[in-house]
Amino acid sequence: MLKKLLKTSFTIAMTAMMVGSVWASSTVKPAKDIDFSFEGPFGKFNKAQLQRGFQVYKEVCSACHSLNYVSYRELAEPTGPAYSMAEVEAIAAGYQIQDKDPNESGEMFMRPAKPSDKFVPPFANPQAAIAANGAYPPDLSLLTKARAGWTGTFKQLFYGMGGAEYVYSVLTGYTTPPKDAVGPEGKHYNEYFVAGPWITMPAPLMDDAVTYADGTKATVDQMARDVSAFLAWTAEPRMVERKQTGFRVMLFLSIFAVLLFASYKVLWRNVK
Repeated sequence: MLKKLLKTSFTIAMTAMMVGSVWASSTVKPAKDIDFSFEGPFGKFNKAQLQRGFQVYKEVCSACHSLNYVSYRELAEPTGPAYSMAEVEAIAAGYQIQDKDPNESGEMFMRPAKPSDKFVPPFANPQAAIAANGAYPPDLSLLTKARAGWTGTFKQLFYGMGGAEYVYSVLTGYTTPPKDAVGPEGKHYNEYFVAGPWITMPAPLMDDAVTYADGTKATVDQMARDVSAFLAWTAEPRMVERKQTGFRVMLFLSIFAVLLFASYKVLWRNVK
């Protein structure tokens, strides 16, 4: 048993080292180290930041990217953007969606979206999206769970996958390519892009691309941070509740362990 355990541990360690070396030898850079309020065992999402991030998604990203796994009503989550239901209804009503059931004449019809509807995608199908963009813009709902900002077993153990950092790095990582680097026509140079360094999407953010409702200065850095945090929330909208539940469970188990040990000492105090 011990030999098997040691062999398994050695295999895992060697695999992690190999993955790390492959990452380091590639042209993809590890994500920039950014501090977010939701990181760590007691981290929480910042309501104001999520609302700003949603505004960036709505006014910039939603022209190409979908949020197929998020409902409008989730914007009212108290540990998320925490919009009021009236605000959510107004946001949803700004989009038209084809009703699932035909009308009395048997015809399909368009109607304003409801809070219970998923976010309306910008294109009717993948083919239309590819035709308009030259490549398929990925759905952003789970992007921060699908893209790791860095590799390495120990770093991911202590700092997480870095999905939000990856999004931030790509959004702020557009640079002029080296003189000896020649990419495909129409591509842009970004060393943080996971399939890079050439990416079809041009830099989507520029200073003052949006006018924040709370008066925050809309720099590229600020917008990238905000929309990265928003996408971290769309990927894990119950993250705060999960952390709180985990803390309660660990507290209960700790107290239970102390009580078990005390009981053991009492029951076996006269037994040598």
